[in-house]
Amino acid sequence: MTPLLSDVTPSWPCCGHVSLSADTRERCLGRRVDPYRRCLAHLGDDHRAAYLAQLGPGSDLDHRGTFITESLLALLLDAVRDPDTQQVVLGTVRFDGARFLGDVDFCGAYIKGEASFEQATFLGTARFVATTFAEDARFERTLFRGAQFREAAFDSNAWFGQAQFTDDVRFDRVRFSGHARFGLAAFSGNAAFDGAHFIGSVGLQGAHVRGCAWFDGATFECASRLGPLVCEEAVDLSRVIFTAPVVIEAATMRIWCTQTEWAAKATLRLRYATVDLTDAVLAHPFSIIAQTGPFTDRTGTERTQEALEEGVLAGSDARVHVASLGGVDAAHVVLHNVDLTRCLLSGAVHLDQLRLEGGYLLAPPPAGVRRRGLLPVRWTKRRTLAEEQHWRAAQGQGAWMAAPTGVKVVEPTELASVYRQLRKSFEDGKNEPDAADFYYGEMEMRRHDRNRPRAERTLLSLYWALSGYGMRASRALGWLLGAMAATALVMTLWGIPKVVAKSESTGRLTGQSISMTSGTTDPIDPNGPFGQRINSQRFERSLRVVINSVVFRASSQDLTTAGTYVEMLSRIVEPALLALAVLAVRCRVKR
Repeated sequence: MTPLLSDVTPSWPCCGHVSLSADTRERCLGRRVDPYRRCLAHLGDDHRAAYLAQLGPGSDLDHRGTFITESLLALLLDAVRDPDTQQVVLGTVRFDGARFLGDVDFCGAYIKGEASFEQATFLGTARFVATTFAEDARFERTLFRGAQFREAAFDSNAWFGQAQFTDDVRFDRVRFSGHARFGLAAFSGNAAFDGAHFIGSVGLQGAHVRGCAWFDGATFECASRLGPLVCEEAVDLSRVIFTAPVVIEAATMRIWCTQTEWAAKATLRLRYATVDLTDAVLAHPFSIIAQTGPFTDRTGTERTQEALEEGVLAGSDARVHVASLGGVDAAHVVLHNVDLTRCLLSGAVHLDQLRLEGGYLLAPPPAGVRRRGLLPVRWTKRRTLAEEQHWRAAQGQGAWMAAPTGVKVVEPTELASVYRQLRKSFEDGKNEPDAADFYYGEMEMRRHDRNRPRAERTLLSLYWALSGYGMRASRALGWLLGAMAATALVMTLWGIPKVVAKSESTGRLTGQSISMTSGTTDPIDPNGPFGQRINSQRFERSLRVVINSVVFRASSQDLTTAGTYVEMLSRIVEPALLALAVLAVRCRVKR
């Protein structure tokens, strides 16, 4: 078989050592150690000892493309260790394309010059715990089997573009003084940045995390954009401090922002995510916007304008859910196209200034039929808060959504206030039709609030039964038609006289004088079987009485005593029911 040589032509002088196997031979690409013709891995023992002997604290190292074993690295680092402090001190370090065959331990090292590990491969665990990089640190296109950067300090820029982390990686309490670039980096496990301090800008464009990305307690001083990135499980921004305006773009299943402090304007563009904002500090305009399509890569590479691959997220429901606004000052919050069906709003302040835009969703009442006494009825269709669902489920009122474990059931006293504030928010935004649902919810909670006087709750129950608090035109019209039918029946049976009243005149002739007296006969109450009283003539007269009553007009008909009182009552009740129906229609169409 034809011998094979590496197709790579490095820019550095290569070792030239050729390794042979059954059917191939491969030339070593390690950089020569001057003045020898071999790389550090292939130097003879005497030459290697001579080379190590000339090194000292602060020496530069250039071992690009070299295969470095764990023992060989230990010899190399011991040669640059400060004898007084026992700290590894390096000058400029270049390990581009190197392969580290065992565990790597740079813990506590101080690298004074540039540190370059571009396209290096770490086959073991790479430990850079508490390492200080005084100049730029380059790990672009580097492969890490395992990596620990806890408490490291990047005093200049940190470059991890297109790096691959095949296991969990930890950057806990790392200080990034310059730019931190992780564009197109791939994390096969979790990525932890808990307590990290980002002083410069942060680049996460196109990064993909298969596990969780943790930033708990981190600080971002001037990061203007995070993402777009894909995190298949969750992004934890709890207790993070953002001191500058920021746009966060992420496709993830969950994003925690509990106790997060946003000291400037912030916008979250998300896909798939359930967002928890419990106790977040929002002092400036804050928006959550549901991204309709996949994010695109904007790194300036050949992948520009390509949609980011979303991994296991693809094909799932891409809607954005808000889990909680508890403890949040909602005065500056705008939610666009988000799902609030399970959102907890109790405990938030200034909800009257919360803005819900686009196709926001709130939980509907249960579908199907329930029984009130012997009558089958349906729950009124409207938007409800998750807390009302929890409360009704706790009362055993049907198939309402029960509260999750550990979530306190909020009582109607507090819920009425939440509904009232949301109603005001919509009314201030001239959205009267949608405000009607929140008014209905407010009245429902007032009706069920046992801390209110019984008389008030009774009045509210009557208001609900007659017209759904002036929100349900069909209910008011139903009562109106029922009242009109009842009035017509009563009038036909008892209100219309037996015979039509006639005028009578009587007189007396005395000589040439005549005295006359005129009047009408008294109405005669109908008698006889009810079947005989119901006929077309009596029904037509009753119908005229009913129609005139609806519009506050007297019927101008002679009625029995019972009919007179029934007409008086109908002229009060039926116009009121008509007014309630008109009010309900007005609430739904008002601009």
